[in-house]
Amino acid sequence: MQAHEVVIVGYHDSELVEISAVSSCMDVANRLGADPQYRVRLATPGGHDISTQSGLVLRGEACLERLTGPLDTLIVVGGFGSRIAADSARTVGHIRRLAAASTRVASVCTGAEILAAAGLLDGKRITTHWIFADWLAARYPAVTVDAGPIYIRQQNVTTAAGVTSAFDLALAFIEDDHGAEIARQIARAQVTYLHRPGNQAQMSMFVAPPPADHDLVRRAVAFINSRLDQDLSASVLAAEIGVSERHLTRLFVAELGHTPGRFVRRARTEAAAQLLAGTRLPIAGIATRCGFGSAETLRQAFVDRYGTSPSRFRVAYAATDDQDSAGIGSSVKPKATS
Repeated sequence: MQAHEVVIVGYHDSELVEISAVSSCMDVANRLGADPQYRVRLATPGGHDISTQSGLVLRGEACLERLTGPLDTLIVVGGFGSRIAADSARTVGHIRRLAAASTRVASVCTGAEILAAAGLLDGKRITTHWIFADWLAARYPAVTVDAGPIYIRQQNVTTAAGVTSAFDLALAFIEDDHGAEIARQIARAQVTYLHRPGNQAQMSMFVAPPPADHDLVRRAVAFINSRLDQDLSASVLAAEIGVSERHLTRLFVAELGHTPGRFVRRARTEAAAQLLAGTRLPIAGIATRCGFGSAETLRQAFVDRYGTSPSRFRVAYAATDDQDSAGIGSSVKPKATS
């Protein structure tokens, strides 16, 4: 069967991780026996070598200006050089031409700026790295920028948030092409998530928010985290730190951006995520331990926060002994070296 033609568009000061994440995932898919195989090429302006954002130099494998379709997948990565690339009428014009000859088009991070400059995102809801979202929205008012999700699909165009979200983008495409099981094996080989739902928040569930500056809020947060299974109503928290409920709410909103109730719900949901991934406790038991009244209440909170149910999250994120014994280690064979 004819290979999947995948072209990654890079330029000077591209983000290396975004290039390697896509190419590495598809390489593992090939070694797992994906049929058809992926043929991945790095296309650059003039076909020249490029210096990535980290300083490493990559060889241009195809000349952007001479490349022709049809292509299965066209992916434009981001990086500090994206603004220069987006301002190049020649680069943007050839990306627009190749996009018309591609089954699916995607960007990672500030690669969305280049697609926007080509007019490929007009009228679409898209995402990019949260740091650049406001700037992109202001520069391209015909584009609806949502900084929340990991990736967003609109017709045949997919935009991903940035850096490691390139793994999620690649895994999503591989699952489309070859099914969920091969995507699962690739994720485990790459020691990454399988794969985060597109509507999951960019800010990882496993990265703690910065601590509050206010001593009273820090005390309240410590109290919450040590008593998730207990009564954490606003009245209880206010009494614990010696303020009124109204003042407690003002402090939490100013310091953490959430009311006390919303913060408690978030803390309980994130604790449940940790237990789902790291233990075999039943979901009802996790709900009780984290202060939810029932498994259904936990499910609702989990869907609101992460866009997936606790049971589906556990299947995707937690490896069992059976999976470990029959996993990728026995399935992926090292490439022969010349």
